[in-house]
Amino acid sequence: MPARKTSLDRLDYQILQTLHQDARTPAADIARMTGANERTIRKRIERLVAEGVVRLTAILEPAAFGYLTAADIFLEVEPAREEQAIQALMELPEVTYLAYGQGSNQVSIEARFKDNDALRTFLRHRLAGLPGVKITGYTYVPRILRNINEWMPPLEEFNLAEGNGCND
Repeated sequence: MPARKTSLDRLDYQILQTLHQDARTPAADIARMTGANERTIRKRIERLVAEGVVRLTAILEPAAFGYLTAADIFLEVEPAREEQAIQALMELPEVTYLAYGQGSNQVSIEARFKDNDALRTFLRHRLAGLPGVKITGYTYVPRILRNINEWMPPLEEFNLAEGNGCND
């Protein structure tokens, strides 16, 4: 297990919780909520971004664009064609998630579609046409209960001793 890059404390936790709810929250508002100096908050946010603890980005809602159908698809990729296949999968606009399976030729993807016909076409033609790629299974996802953008580490990941982290 790799060592943690940075030490996180109570103030970092409060900043991350706030930004997690709304990444547009001004540093001045976070300062008021936490009792910290606005400059401290700005420096902390800059450090959290620079150290790769957080990415501040816009999360698009697929349903707002009419993508109401989701599927988890499991693939087997020929090792000799892996690089080419992964590149081709990365270029498919339907693919929202792509990951290797450990110790196998397995690749897992999540994909979004406007309807079931688009899902069927994707499975039968787009994926089936990729050299070195074989569909090993898939499941229609009627409802996503929690997405990656909603994940937060457990409280134990922060040094939450009282009085810790408000004076930079």
